[in-house]
Formats: sequence, C-alpha cells, structure tokens
Amino acid sequence: MTADPKPKPSRLGRGLSALIGEVEGVGGYEDAPESAPRADASTIAIKDIRANPQQPRRHFAEAELAELAESIKAKGVLQAILVRPDPKDAGKYQIVAGERRWRAAKQAGLTEIPATIRNMDELELLEIGIIENVQRTDLNPIEEAEAYGALMKRFGRTQEGLAESVGKSRAHIANTLRLLNLSETARGHLREGRISAGHARAALGAPDPDAVVAMAVTKGLSVREVEKLVKNAKDEGSIEAVAKRVAANEKDVDTEALEADLSRTLGLDVDIRHKANGGELRIKYSDLEQLDDLCRRLTAKRSS
Repeated sequence: MTADPKPKPSRLGRGLSALIGEVEGVGGYEDAPESAPRADASTIAIKDIRANPQQPRRHFAEAELAELAESIKAKGVLQAILVRPDPKDAGKYQIVAGERRWRAAKQAGLTEIPATIRNMDELELLEIGIIENVQRTDLNPIEEAEAYGALMKRFGRTQEGLAESVGKSRAHIANTLRLLNLSETARGHLREGRISAGHARAALGAPDPDAVVAMAVTKGLSVREVEKLVKNAKDEGSIEAVAKRVAANEKDVDTEALEADLSRTLGLDVDIRHKANGGELRIKYSDLEQLDDLCRRLTAKRSS
C-alpha cells in the first residue's frame, strides 16, 4: 500500500497571474489582445457551464453586459474563461473566473465559449474569485467584506493571510470587515451607492448606526459631516437629540437670502441663527486686517 502523496503547497497568496498559471480568462474582455484564445483552451457548450456559487460579485451592470455582448457578436470571445469540473454534476463545469464574459456570450446568442479547465478545491475557487474582482475593483464594499468574511469563517484564514493573498494592507482588510457589523438596511444603502464605505465606518461609531446612515442618505451628508454627527451623538447621548437640534437650525429661504446679501455687502461669510426667542448674527473673518475693515464699516456712521 503506497503512502498518500504529500499535499501540494498552496498556490494562494502569490498574485492572480501566478495563482492560475497566466491563463486567459482572468482579465476582462476589454483588456484582451486582438488574438484568438490560447491553444490550451477548450470549447465548451455554454449550457454545460454554471455560475460560480462562491462568486463574491452579485451585481452585474446591465449596460456593461449589453456593451460587452455587442463586442462579442462582432469579434467573438477573445479570452477564454477559467472553469473547473462541477464536483456535483459530471460533465458540467463551474466558472472560476470570467463570469461576465460568460453572461455576455449567452446574451450575444453564442452556444459555445472557449474555456481553460483546471481542477480546484473550494478554497481556491473562492479566493481566486475574490482576487480577480478585488484587483479589478469590481466588488462593492459589502460584497468585498462578505467575501473576506467567508474566507475567514469557512476556511480559517487570518487577516494577515488575506492581506497577502489579495494584495491589500491588513488595515484595509480590518476596515472592510467592520462593514459586516452594519444592519441589512444600512448594507443596502452601501450596496446601492447611496453612501460610501467611509460614511458606513463613521456611522458604526455611533450609538445607533442605522439612524446615522438614514440621516446621511436623507440629507446627503459628507463623510466629515457624518463623523461630526457621530461625535455630537456621543456627547449628547443619542442621535435623536442631534437630529432635533439640526432640524431646529435649518434655515428658510428668506434667511439664506439675507445671509447672502450681507455677505456680499461685507465681503465676509455671514451666519444667521434665528430662534424663537431671538438669535445670533455671526460674521466670520480670516485675519486681523478683515476684522479692522469690519470695525471701520460698523463705526463709520457713528464717527461721522
């Protein structure tokens, strides 16, 4: 009885090209050279190919797919996709890299597509899918965070190991994973681009991140404004208190027009804060020369 062969060393963490042996099918069609697919690629019926169940990318822009489909109609598929034999369905294949080309080829009406076949385990399947999309910035922040989380939970990867594999800093991995603490509602805003990852990370420091995210979306707040909002929420105990104060300080059209008139007259920024029992008029200057000029303007009539 022969001893089991030693497991081959992992190819992960060496960059995408080294991972899959410089095969075509990694880059996008738009980056493909004007040449036919490599000779070692096979032609496989599109109906025998399945999408990668571990594909981190969930959203494919319809406009981009339509544009790629038109290119494929005109020139064919110039880069082979990368597939592995389907472990649960003999004679079928799972996509490892190139799902966008496969979808566009189907949309273009093709029945076959060039593909390079490789045997890969589940870890390689997931990690290559992540690396391909991360290197091409195809994942939204939540898809990226969920992909990293899957690698850590299912395969015991560490943040340091992930950073090496995908070519990102450990700080980037850690900050991205923090997004998994968002609620599904907040994740939806981030997926759809209504807030950025910076907004989301800042909101996570608040007592009620969902309320902060909702306010950021409704009012179109910048990341700096969200950070300030979170700081105020911590100081005042709740986001509701801050929201009421912000609402109370919102200005009507007449107040904003008066601010603009005074600013033009004085040549300085003017801030009117009107309340039920009075208010404040703030005039902002940047140096002593501006202050002296303002004082002369204000006292000129009295001294004349």
